Amino acid sequence: MYEGLVGVFTADRDRLEAAMFGSEGFVKGVVVEAEDKLVGYALFYPNFASFRGQRGIYLEDVYVAPEHQGKGVGEAILRKIARMAKANRCERMDFQVLEWNKPAIGFYEKLGALRDDSERHFKFTDAAFEKLAS
Repeated sequence: MYEGLVGVFTADRDRLEAAMFGSEGFVKGVVVEAEDKLVGYALFYPNFASFRGQRGIYLEDVYVAPEHQGKGVGEAILRKIARMAKANRCERMDFQVLEWNKPAIGFYEKLGALRDDSERHFKFTDAAFEKLAS
């Protein structure tokens, strides 16, 4: 896996289908195909920025196959999602990029994304989440 996270990868088809297409599904996706092959995709879902009172989407994943990078696929994916979000009265798109992923950072900044290094990503997961929820 690109981000070096194979050790924590537990998603499977059933979980993805439930999140996207199940009765309580909330995740949306965009795919790009070329010559009957998947060459890129993105997953995203609604969010809300309380301080600014803005509806938005959270961009969870964007992937473009290496042989298709630099050919406009990633930009086309982001533009499609932005148009979909705007049609649903959203005003923003939030996402995270790993600090070491300089090519992605450059790509997003080239398109006008604003970087906020003052924010820190926290999460409750696995045992910490179970303990908090008990």
